[in-house]
Amino acid sequence: MAKAKPGAKKSQPAKPKTSKPAPRLGLLKSASERVAKVAAKLVKTAAKVAALRPDAKAAPAKGAGIAKKAAAAEPVVKKASAPEAPPAASKKGEKSATPMPAGKKLPKGEPKFIAVPPASPSRIQQPRATKLPPAVDPLNKRELEQVLTVGQGRGVGGEGSLKGRLVVKEGLPNLMVIGRDKRELQFILQGPDQEVLPAYVDHKVSVSGLIKKTHNYGGTVDVRKYSAKKPEDAAVAEPAPQEQKLRYLSPGDVAQVCAAGMGAGMRGFGTLRGNLEMTGEDFFLVVSNSGTRHQVSFLITGKATKGLKKHIGHNIQVTGVVDKSSGWGGSVEGENFEVRPTEFRAIARDMIEMAHVEGGGDEVAVDVKLNNGLTVRLPERAGHTWAIEPTVAKRVGLREANFEYSSSGPASREFFFTPRNPGTFEVEFFLAKALTPAQVAKTYKLNVTVKP
Repeated sequence: MAKAKPGAKKSQPAKPKTSKPAPRLGLLKSASERVAKVAAKLVKTAAKVAALRPDAKAAPAKGAGIAKKAAAAEPVVKKASAPEAPPAASKKGEKSATPMPAGKKLPKGEPKFIAVPPASPSRIQQPRATKLPPAVDPLNKRELEQVLTVGQGRGVGGEGSLKGRLVVKEGLPNLMVIGRDKRELQFILQGPDQEVLPAYVDHKVSVSGLIKKTHNYGGTVDVRKYSAKKPEDAAVAEPAPQEQKLRYLSPGDVAQVCAAGMGAGMRGFGTLRGNLEMTGEDFFLVVSNSGTRHQVSFLITGKATKGLKKHIGHNIQVTGVVDKSSGWGGSVEGENFEVRPTEFRAIARDMIEMAHVEGGGDEVAVDVKLNNGLTVRLPERAGHTWAIEPTVAKRVGLREANFEYSSSGPASREFFFTPRNPGTFEVEFFLAKALTPAQVAKTYKLNVTVKP
């Protein structure tokens, strides 16, 4: 056997070759653990959302692709990186699954998840605004008008108050407010009182807080204060009608009372002036349009009736409570009266040629010279007066209509004309009820021929 040379190096036995670990295996292990954790978190979040909204179709989890990659990497990783997440419900009506509690073993062939029925929609609470925002500047008049106008003010906000009717829509209290154009606007009421306000459904509610108009037909109100009234309490009982207070008639009111066809229903304390006449046992005061069917007269009652009989046919002034019941007169409750001087007559009868007619019977024809006089006397009946149409009175030239009282017989009325236009005229006289010229009891016609 050959001996080794001195000084030569001894040969060492060769070591068996072993496989070296892959250079990126450590990186793959750490990366797969992080990916698995992220995927588990995403799947858990999707399961919670699906449990809160069982009616909505569950969308595929955002980490589905990442989870697949993590599942592919699991054979390489020796340690389990994260527990298996429950799958989300995929279709409406499917039961959501929850994992089995830790520490319990399942028999072989049993699923790892237990089916749990979804929560009913009535038990699901809507998101509520429980905190109030900080106070801001109040709404000015212009901004409040925009908030209460449909189609305007979108984006306007500020502190203010609103009144309206409370309704509940989708579990949230809404205030129905009548806008400026009589259209309704809807404001959602938010804040800590959001849970209490639905108890006041159909009440009249007043709220104050931060108002925001988020769309053309309403917005939101963060309620700081509120008050509610019952519907029956809101309707205020109408006050009993008070008796109309007596007022003093101004000169304009007196002129309106004395005008024909005007001032019906007026009542007050004033003074009237006119010609005193009598019908039956009643005294009445003629204030305008004497002798025509537009005559305005007032029946005199009260203290002023004492001592009036000797002043019939004179001009007097009566003071008291005037009540005009129709356009043609009414009554006056006289406190006192005063005789006034007779008005000056514009035409003297002594200087003109006169024609006289005693009427009341058949139709009569009479001739009158131009610019001369014509008198017609007609007997009156108690409670009635004679009158002619205003247009005829102007055409024939009516000057006076004088009441003549007689203690021995019936009273009469004298009409005095001064014709100014030549021609033939038919004058019709109406015996109408006093203070009601529309009720005619008798008529009398007279043919008047005016010669130049």
